[in-house]
Amino acid sequence: MKYSSLYIGTYAEAEADGIYLYQMDNATGALEYRDSFKAGANPSFLTLSPDNKYLYAVNELATFQGQPGGAVSAFAIDSSSGKLTFLNQQPSHGGAPCHLITDRKGRFLFVANYLSGTLAVYPIETDGRLAAASQVVQHSGKGVNVERQEGPHAHFITLTADNQFALSCDLGIDQVLVYRFDSANGKLLTHSQAKLSPGAGPRHLDFHPEGRFAYVINELDSTLTVFEYAAETGMLTKLQTLSTLPEGYTGFNSCAEVAVHPTGRYVYGSNRGHDSLVIYAVNEATGKLTLMSHEPTRGKNPRHFAIDPTGSFLLAANQDSDNVIVFQIDMRTGQLSYLQQVAVPKPVCLTFWPFDYAAAHAPHERSRRRRGATPGAQ
Repeated sequence: MKYSSLYIGTYAEAEADGIYLYQMDNATGALEYRDSFKAGANPSFLTLSPDNKYLYAVNELATFQGQPGGAVSAFAIDSSSGKLTFLNQQPSHGGAPCHLITDRKGRFLFVANYLSGTLAVYPIETDGRLAAASQVVQHSGKGVNVERQEGPHAHFITLTADNQFALSCDLGIDQVLVYRFDSANGKLLTHSQAKLSPGAGPRHLDFHPEGRFAYVINELDSTLTVFEYAAETGMLTKLQTLSTLPEGYTGFNSCAEVAVHPTGRYVYGSNRGHDSLVIYAVNEATGKLTLMSHEPTRGKNPRHFAIDPTGSFLLAANQDSDNVIVFQIDMRTGQLSYLQQVAVPKPVCLTFWPFDYAAAHAPHERSRRRRGATPGAQ
């Protein structure tokens, strides 16, 4: 496939376009704008269904339709163009929903609500619409940071590869909470917790491709923690914690995203304040990390980044400088080389959709050329 497609979630007013669609050249990393769509207020974080037919977005709001809490929206994806058609919307059952994911079979959607520290589970209908929530889980507790940890703040949720467990990072209580997933009834069952250092503020998590290790980035103390994961028991065991910052840096910083390279050889994390991507090498036997370097993100507040499906490029979304940066990944060393940037207002989330727009439209373009028409002319 020569091209992939990329959806970008942003902070946007309710009546403005909030989700952008770009095409990416899988050989060069070049981005080309294709379309944009209205998706309600602040469609910041996005996820795709496993069959890539539907896209889901949080509407990151403190209140929705006059009630406390945000919302989550469902869209159908046109398979020939990537255009989004709004299907329906449900309340998120908590303030500032900030992350969402489907289960591995695409039957349920999970949403993490930051302000209220809640998780909500939604059955997904056969047409991609969201049914009313089947469960709302309330986290409890607080941390040592009186300004940021006065209560629970669920920031992330994901499902394990076997669909047996769900893991949620809660920034407010310094824990990764592990739930057993009852896929028959759409319920999360309390299972175990993994504790981070007091004041760490765990934000996001990514698994090693082999599934034996999990990497948690901590927003508040600018660290990254390595866990060993036992798939049979759903238990996490802490192995290592490292700084995400260069030695001697004393300015403000908070961390945001973490991602493991598809080869499992490198781990990347984003620093906001230092405005950089930290790069670690992975010990394949132990899962532990060695700091390699930092790469400036050429913008402010790298809220999110994503590695493309080929593992050749890393794209960083700089929320406060309104740009998305494309880096090429050196597959031998994991180092990043700047390639390109595109302007996108307040970008938050980057989600690759495996669709080759150019190939899908090639027969149409060839037909136009045979008739003497100029490609793209109206």
